[in-house]
Amino acid sequence: MINVGFYYKVKEGHEKEFEETFDKVVDYLRKEYPGFKNAILYKNVKEPREYLIYSEWEDLDTFKKFISSYAYKSTVDYGKTIIEGRPTHRVFQQVNT
Repeated sequence: MINVGFYYKVKEGHEKEFEETFDKVVDYLRKEYPGFKNAILYKNVKEPREYLIYSEWEDLDTFKKFISSYAYKSTVDYGKTIIEGRPTHRVFQQVNT
């Protein structure tokens, strides 16, 4: 299992749009990517235009397949219209001890 954190700052006035788009993307992932497990959207308490999407994936290959897909590229292109600056993401792998 891997977890990916996506960090975004949304342009002012686009917060609701971003949140609604998140719901649509998660629905799509559940239907189209069997290795996608779940995603949760968090809003920064002190900076309400900053968001974290915490996602869970079966494995790194499934995540890589998604980020190389047309659907991901379309989402990124759309995001450029409502995201401020360049978003970042970090991939973490569960450690079994």
